[in-house]
Amino acid sequence: MSDFSTVRTNRGSRSSRHALLDLAPLELDCMNTLWPAGEATVREIRDRLAARLPRAYTTIMTIMDRLAHKGVVTRRKAGRAYIYRPNLTAEQARTQAVGQVVENFFGGSKEALLAQLGASSPVQTVRTEAAAPGATAASPGAPLSASGLPSETQ
Repeated sequence: MSDFSTVRTNRGSRSSRHALLDLAPLELDCMNTLWPAGEATVREIRDRLAARLPRAYTTIMTIMDRLAHKGVVTRRKAGRAYIYRPNLTAEQARTQAVGQVVENFFGGSKEALLAQLGASSPVQTVRTEAAAPGATAASPGAPLSASGLPSETQ
């Protein structure tokens, strides 16, 4: 699998490091659908998303085309459809997203991130108050949200 740290621009040149956190929420939803499948067509991705996030076929097609141009996925033609495959695993994406948060928000200090996670924050308080009885924290395999953190919906 290729590294997500460099991607092609429309002119075919290499850009500097592309941030995983720059993915739009629907792009990340598509990736969270594609990762467990390994590879899928636009129709398969749309069908898997439909129960919780109904979108038109052309919307998902546009999103997957954008992800291909960003270098996040590769695609190959199979008949009239493209089959998409992620260029990094969900674990690699999580590692990269956490690395970006550490670098961009904590000056590269993992200790500062851990201190922040240990501190009670307004977000943590709201989630705790809103959680249903017996709710647990997101598992390591939970889908990512646009922030790069586990999403609330699974």
